[in-house]
Order: sequence, then C-alpha cells, then structure tokens
Amino acid sequence: MANSPALNVLSYIKTNKIQFVDFKFMDFPGQWQHFSVPVNQLNEDSFEDGFGFDGSSIRGWKHIHESDMLIIPDATTMFLDPFITLPTISKICDVYEPATKEKYSRCPRNIAQKAEAYLKSTGIADTAYFGPEAEFFVFDDVRFDSGPNFSFYSVDSIEGKWNSGRKEDPNLGYKPRYKEAYFPVPPTDKLNDLRNEMVVNLMNMGIEVETQHHEVASGGQCEIDLRFAPLLKAADQLLMFKYVVKNTAKKNGKTVTYMPKPIFGDNGSGMHVHTSLWMKGKPLFAGGGYAGLSEMALYYIGGLLKHAPSLLAFTNPTTNSYKRLVPGFEAPVNLAYSQRNRSASIRIPMFSNNPKTKRVEFRCPDPSSNPYLAFSAIMMAGLDGVKNRIDPGDPLDKDIYDLSPEELKDVPSTPDSLGKALEALADDHEYLLKGDVFTEDVINTWIDYKITKEIKPMALRPHPFEFEMYFDV
Repeated sequence: MANSPALNVLSYIKTNKIQFVDFKFMDFPGQWQHFSVPVNQLNEDSFEDGFGFDGSSIRGWKHIHESDMLIIPDATTMFLDPFITLPTISKICDVYEPATKEKYSRCPRNIAQKAEAYLKSTGIADTAYFGPEAEFFVFDDVRFDSGPNFSFYSVDSIEGKWNSGRKEDPNLGYKPRYKEAYFPVPPTDKLNDLRNEMVVNLMNMGIEVETQHHEVASGGQCEIDLRFAPLLKAADQLLMFKYVVKNTAKKNGKTVTYMPKPIFGDNGSGMHVHTSLWMKGKPLFAGGGYAGLSEMALYYIGGLLKHAPSLLAFTNPTTNSYKRLVPGFEAPVNLAYSQRNRSASIRIPMFSNNPKTKRVEFRCPDPSSNPYLAFSAIMMAGLDGVKNRIDPGDPLDKDIYDLSPEELKDVPSTPDSLGKALEALADDHEYLLKGDVFTEDVINTWIDYKITKEIKPMALRPHPFEFEMYFDV
C-alpha cells in the first residue's frame, strides 16, 4: 500500500537530511507569507493539527482580539527550496479558524478550492484549466521613497534605451529601442542566461515551462510561460514562479518587479490568462462555431465580457494597473472578442486545430493580481455566461486601435481606474457568490481594503509630475 502524502514528506525529509520546513501561505492582497520550523517539529499529526500564527498581523485579516489562527500544510505541495542555505523544503498551506477547524473564508487558497468544488457541482465541467503569461521587468537598480515634502522613484537597466548615451566605460550599445524589444537575439537581449537559470530552477521544482523570451518594452521586460494546469495548481505554481524569478534575479545582483506599469511611455506588464473547461479528460471549448469554438465557449466569453468591469477589481487590483490599461500600448481596453487579434480583450489563439488547445485568452489581467482570487473570479464569470447562455455578440476582427470614434462608440471599455472597478464590483458580484465561493464579507473587505489602504492614500499625495504641470501657477 502506498504511503500517504504526509508520510512521503516525512520519508523525504529523512532520506535527504532536510533540516527545516518552510510554510508558505497567501495573504489577502496577494503576497506569500512564511515561517520555518526545524524538522523535529514536524510529524504526521502536523498535517491535521497545523501550526499557530497571529492573523491580526496579516493584511486584510483578523482584529487583535481574534488573532489566533492556524495554517495546515498541504502535503502534496512540497518542493526543495533552492534559495535557502540549509536544506529546506517548502510547503504551501491552507488557513483555518482554530476554534472550529474550518477553513478561513478570507484565505485566497480556500476561495480557489471552493471554486473548483463549485465547478464540479454544476455538472458543466469537472476541470478549469488556466495558463497565465506573467510578464515582468528585470532592473539593475531601483530607488523610491516618499515623505511629507518629497516623492520620487528611479529604476535603471543596462538594457534601457535611456542609457544609450551614458558613460559606461565602455558603453557597448545594444540598447533595445522603446517598444522594439520583442525577441532580439543577444547581445541586445542581455537577459537570456538569467531567464534560462530561472527556467532550470522552475523545472527542478516540478513546474513545466513552455518558453522564455524577451518582451516588448526596453529596460529588461521578460516573459516565462508555464504550461496550463487546473485552477488551484495553476495559482500555486504562479506563486512559486514569482518566488523563483525574484530570488534568481537577486542571486545575480538584479531585481524583478511584477508592477504593471513601472516605465512611462513603453509597454506595461500584463498577465494574459488562457482558460478552458474540460469534462472527464475531454475539452469542451472546441466546436463548429466562430474560430472553432463550441457554443459553451462562446457563452463563457459572454460571461467574461458582461462581468469584465467588476472582474477587473480582482484581475487588475492596483492603482498602477490602470496606467497599463490605456489605448495604444497593447493593453486591451475595449471589451470585445476576436480570433488571433491581440487588440481585443478576449482573443482566441489559432496556432493549432487540435481540440485540446482550444481556449479563451483573457488579455486584461496583470501580474499584480492574487491568482487564487483572479482565476476563481474569471471562472465564475465564464460559468455565469454558460449557465445563463449569455450571447457575446459579434466578434470584432479589426485592429481596434485603428477604429474611428464612430466605430468605437458602441464598444464597451474597461474601467479607467481601480475606483471604477471597485464600484462595478459593488454593483455586480452576484455571480461570484454562487456556491459560496466568494462571500459578501470577502467582497466588502476587498473593496474596503483597496479604498482605505491604496486609493485614498494615493489620492492624498502630490504626484511628482504635478510639479511640472502646476508649480508655476
């Protein structure tokens, strides 16, 4: 008889002389948190009893008078951590209420688990696959600070076009031009070896990587694409991916940001999300309709388009997100669908006729999102379209950026700010509550947190560019 996952973990620890176990869990906004224990503190009961921590110190969670919480490691998520000196395994954990031993309703991973359970309960499908393409910038230096009387940021990259005239003793050139950094070979692409190291680290942790390449923006924009996986696993792997990319860069004296728009005047970093529904190992999105899609896939698109304004509160959850979602920078702001067309917010890739590759690409999201919440919300919006047979309308097979104002007037747009997206979420979230996947408490807490902690503080501060525009008034 095969050992349980917990016993397999304990056996691995003994065989490989592991000294520490690092427990990682997700906070509400979307950052991994962690603490470590010596291996002698871990036994089979640990996977039932868990470990305590202070929930009041985690963003968006508990008040101090109810702060005791538990994490329980998921034994199936073990990986050897390549960035910790002493032999250490990492495990992804779920968060529980200690009094009831119920999963905590605001735990993002719990929400993703409930989303997968709800999908199965509908009978529509049993698996939702997700393939995220999270872009990022690699910088050589970053400085930022703000106070009552100052505010500034400065980022730099050996690849930045702005350094073409800098004295570098010697400056060897090969600085990719703005918006022209997609796929150049070395020496223009100076980050190939770094990305390869990131890929090897990912594969050593059991993550399947499809490709790595430079992206469009000057100044070190890159992309590494992971193979699609079921919703929960895809979210777990995206967090592992961010962890690996950031720490591999730091090991090499560089820094990485997933901020959607760190550089003015060039492309921002998106996270195009490929998604499809399957049942009993068979794809459900292939059919005889537009672009080879099934009726189900078209209704799924209908749900995404209908709920997109509220959906963006989770898929584009920062004030900076909406500095990327502007016309002319490849970020799709018009809510339409089309085959092959990267100017549409929903694209149907046409690289293959294989039914297993038929999927929908939602191009609005960015990598600042919490993947558990973002993927769950995307699936819930699509399912609402399927259940209610929401017609997506006609496709828009034109370059949307070249359309005249008259042609564009009937094409709806994405919200132009986080505040507008949160307003849309407040007005339209019934689809998220099905199956108790999201709760009113989660929705309200998310809206309140974003307004209180991000929108209002941002609104109160003078912006450096305002001095350029208004100091001499």
